[in-house]
Amino acid sequence: MDGKTKNRAAAAPPPDGGRPTLKTIAFMTGLGITTVSRALKDAPDIGAETKERVRLVAKQIGYQPNRAGVRLRTGKTNVISLVLTLEEEIMGITSPMVVGITEILAGTQYHLVVTPYSSTKDPLGPIRYILDTGAADGVIISRTEPHDARVTLMTERRLPFVTHGRTEMGIVHPFHDFDNERFAYEAVRRLTERGRRRLVLLEPPPNLTFHSHMRTGFERGLKDFGAEAVSFHHVNIDHSLVAIRDAFEQLMRSVDAPDGIVSGSGSGAVALVAAIESAGKKVGPDVDMVTKVPSDFLRWLRPEVMTMYEDIRLAGRELAKAVIGHIEGKPPETLQSLSQPEFQRPMSKARKV
Repeated sequence: MDGKTKNRAAAAPPPDGGRPTLKTIAFMTGLGITTVSRALKDAPDIGAETKERVRLVAKQIGYQPNRAGVRLRTGKTNVISLVLTLEEEIMGITSPMVVGITEILAGTQYHLVVTPYSSTKDPLGPIRYILDTGAADGVIISRTEPHDARVTLMTERRLPFVTHGRTEMGIVHPFHDFDNERFAYEAVRRLTERGRRRLVLLEPPPNLTFHSHMRTGFERGLKDFGAEAVSFHHVNIDHSLVAIRDAFEQLMRSVDAPDGIVSGSGSGAVALVAAIESAGKKVGPDVDMVTKVPSDFLRWLRPEVMTMYEDIRLAGRELAKAVIGHIEGKPPETLQSLSQPEFQRPMSKARKV
């Protein structure tokens, strides 16, 4: 910032309500308000040097566009709404997903608003609110169902959106998903390579699309690698960790106890380990387990558990790119992506001193 601009900064009039405005930037740079506005919008008739000067001042004083004013002028909110359930917070999904989304939005005019809701309530509620109030330019949803009423509603109302997960309803829409079918198939492979033959799956709830994906991979793996399923449908990954632990402890104490477990949830795997040990058994000698995880924590604490990494931060980045693309009018079939599980090698044990 040159001396002249610094002097203006010292003498600048107090911004409205203490918030820097276009008028503040205009005063500090000696430019007109219209020029400042066009420079911030990267208008082609504004020189690169002027744009750089305006952006530098805007950054230094913490300028943020007035959303109400932007909405009045353009009809846009510059808001992306991430609709998440409380269950996703419990599963450790929210934080890395938000980080991934904000990494992409940081270079755009968009801001992220997280809209939480309970899966026990009407899932259309948050979507209707966004549609009725015009609260966002685009929406990211998860916990996708094969025939998802939210997808139907947003498609009919032409609200740009992207789903974390796929649907089976004949509507072509943007999505990012994790290949749960391949995860389950490869998990069965790993277990049978260790000689395990009686396998159980801690699966997603049956109303979600990735339940069928994971189940398909698990059953295909059983057939290809010569293993059998231990029937168990008392709990799924949506149940509390206490419920999962108690139900699996009963299973591990029964005559039908499995010798291999595929867990569709990293947090659920913690409850499974507790159940195995409460039943007087150990992971490794008595039963092997493969689980997908969003971080390294379980691998640090229980290196005997085989893990496959699901990159939730990557999912956030892909979802953000897809919803922006949908807002910009790109064909939805070009805004679809599928990430693959990454098998994690066991952590090397610390050397004894």
